[in-house]
Amino acid sequence: MEAEMNRVAEVHTPKESRLEKIKPHAELIAAILSGVLILIGWILEKNDLTTASIVFFLFAFVIGGFAKAKEGIEDTIENKELNVEMLMIFAAIGSAIIGYWTEGAILIFIFAMSGALETYTMNKSHKEISALMELQPEEALVVTNGIEKITAVSDLKIGDLILVKPGERVPSDGRIVKGQTHVDEAAITGESIPVSKGIDEDVFAGTVNLNGSITVEITKASTETLFQKIIQLVQSAQSEKSPSQLFIEKFEGTYVKVVLAVVALMMFLPHFLLDWTWTETFYRAMILLVVASPCALVASIMPASLSAISNGARHGILFKGGVHLENLGHLKAIAFDKTGTLTKGKPEVTDVFVLEGLEKVEILLITASIESHSTHPLANAIVLYAKKELQKPLMTLDSIEDVSGYGVQASIKQDNWKIGKANFVGKAEADAFLNGVATKLSNEGKTVVFAKKNDVIVGVVALKDVVRDETKEAIKTLRKKGIYTVMLTGDSQSTASAIAAESYVDEFIAECLPENKVDELKKLKERFGQVAMVGDGINDAPALATANVGIAMGEGSGVALETADVVLMKNELPRIAEAIKLSEKMNRIVKQNVIFSISVIMLLIITNFLQFIDLPFGVIGHEGSTILVILNGLRLLKSN
Repeated sequence: MEAEMNRVAEVHTPKESRLEKIKPHAELIAAILSGVLILIGWILEKNDLTTASIVFFLFAFVIGGFAKAKEGIEDTIENKELNVEMLMIFAAIGSAIIGYWTEGAILIFIFAMSGALETYTMNKSHKEISALMELQPEEALVVTNGIEKITAVSDLKIGDLILVKPGERVPSDGRIVKGQTHVDEAAITGESIPVSKGIDEDVFAGTVNLNGSITVEITKASTETLFQKIIQLVQSAQSEKSPSQLFIEKFEGTYVKVVLAVVALMMFLPHFLLDWTWTETFYRAMILLVVASPCALVASIMPASLSAISNGARHGILFKGGVHLENLGHLKAIAFDKTGTLTKGKPEVTDVFVLEGLEKVEILLITASIESHSTHPLANAIVLYAKKELQKPLMTLDSIEDVSGYGVQASIKQDNWKIGKANFVGKAEADAFLNGVATKLSNEGKTVVFAKKNDVIVGVVALKDVVRDETKEAIKTLRKKGIYTVMLTGDSQSTASAIAAESYVDEFIAECLPENKVDELKKLKERFGQVAMVGDGINDAPALATANVGIAMGEGSGVALETADVVLMKNELPRIAEAIKLSEKMNRIVKQNVIFSISVIMLLIITNFLQFIDLPFGVIGHEGSTILVILNGLRLLKSN
């Protein structure tokens, strides 16, 4: 019995699989089959086989129009309001009543084709999510006391250790505790170049471990991973409609009622007022029913919006909805957080000065050796710089003491050393060192660390949160687009001035606390109207929410990602210009579609009233315009 059931399962599984593959194309197949039936019906009609031709036309009506008719009837019942689909049903039935079976069937055929194209757009858009979901593994190899066990990703807990072998995808967000490798992060950032990863560095679910086994400690639940957030963002973006789309949908209901009312009047008024025959009057009323339907207008926005959202997701730019995508193209100003947005967010050594007659290499080596015992970010930056520049092992200390808030003091070969602030080594002596070089460095927005040997300052190390390599180019591009740029920072006036000059922003506002950022955003909105905010930290979240469009850097805090309207999955500012370009292109295509569709409707209505157009051309003109606006919107899928 069990064997028989297995055989049945084997027989049915491929069939079910084939059905699943065919299902997304069902509307297109129905439309094509409808077209074939129309062709057969037309041939039969030409050979005077009228009854047989009507049978084929009826089949064409049912097969081609079923999906749209079902959608129209269900929406009408649910919303208690007539829609475009119902207009098409009435038009097709009306054509058949007056004996224009071929034209009615062609109307259904082209309407079915336009519906299939809309479905294709939706499927293409949803495929982006499906492709993302398929990238996340369902199982992970958990290591407990040296024993490996395959576990479902949904059962992983924070703190679990998992082994990720070369060629495997990382199952969940975590931190490397053992091993070195290169990781392909294209699924997260859209960047194809692999990233080198070592101990204490983060890895993300869905990324690919390329060439080394790594042990990863899970840091987030499977439902809270960055990968899951991306999927949720894309899903919410596809369901949220732009203001233009909402307006068109609201307009559609009123328009349909007006069209039906006008068609009802046209069924008898021209007969009495213009001396048309009853046949001509009814015929022109049916043409009006066909050509006045706003199918092209309704299809002007949604395919373009979905295509743009899918395109952005593919390039690492996530829009949380059509409203934000549309607004992005109307920006007049952008405010930037400094740390981690315009700058790298980590201090780097920029200058090293020592007393004349002393070896810079020796002073830097001793300074780094002492700082290696501190966890301060400035100390870490000095150690990293020394290791990279000197390629020498650090020295052993005789003693070390951390003086909280000031610096570190140590003993090396009976010499006493102090590394830290000016007040720690002597303010007057620090200001006078090398003719006031420290003051000059501070005016450039740099932080100065002094090195004092016994009773003499022997060197200074200058550090700065340096501007990202791509920042200048990104700001230049935005300025060319006529967008005003502002930097908001909590730093001092001197530091802010130096960074602003280096990054080419139009304006900067220094000593800006999180609540001040919100106030400054409100002022910018009063000055410019549409304003965006770009940030990455928890302190940026209120400002991101206040701006017309909040843009978060993908490597930023979770709060920033949740609050923002647009997320750049890779910390690259030039992608803002790409997102704006995509938005502008979408808005341009939507405008083209709306103008084109309204123009076609008006032209067809006028030519029908003047009795210049017949039903076949009315059908082709109306439904052809619908297909054209959908195809125009689909261009955004391929846009770079």
